[in-house]
Amino acid sequence: MEEVFVNKVAESGIITLNLEDYHPKDEPVVFDLKDYLFMGLILKEKDFRESLKQLDLQPYEGKLVAITCSADAIIPIWAYMLVSSLLQPVAKKLVFGNSEEAVRQAWMENIRGIDIAALEDKRVVLKGCGETPIPEQAYMEATIKLRPVVKSIMYGEPCSTVPVYKKKADKV
Repeated sequence: MEEVFVNKVAESGIITLNLEDYHPKDEPVVFDLKDYLFMGLILKEKDFRESLKQLDLQPYEGKLVAITCSADAIIPIWAYMLVSSLLQPVAKKLVFGNSEEAVRQAWMENIRGIDIAALEDKRVVLKGCGETPIPEQAYMEATIKLRPVVKSIMYGEPCSTVPVYKKKADKV
């Protein structure tokens, strides 16, 4: 008699959510205010405004743009506002910070956009291993997003999970 193997993981109804799927596809473009500083230290308003008038906006069109200043200089708040007002009509998204911060913020936004309707009262595993390093904050965001609707949240692989949350049964 032939033994029949049963895939208990497949029959469990567990849904695997891979946070790698929500990694932003676009590489950010950095707008660094240090390139507009006089002697690498001082932002002169008149020169800055003139430079922005001459700025080629094409590299920023439809892009995730990180606005930062990598120089150790005091930058007035209005300078960031001026750059934002110039780039907002052409950029896909603007983020204050460096390239890594832009990717992180876009990743969190993608996770917040997950349609959770299909996950209501389901058992969900947040995949733990993969090709792309996933920041801890992504797992936190996913947990915060999922907890109100799912039956349970686990971390790892469906065959070996760590329980994170389990909805308590309503008392009758």
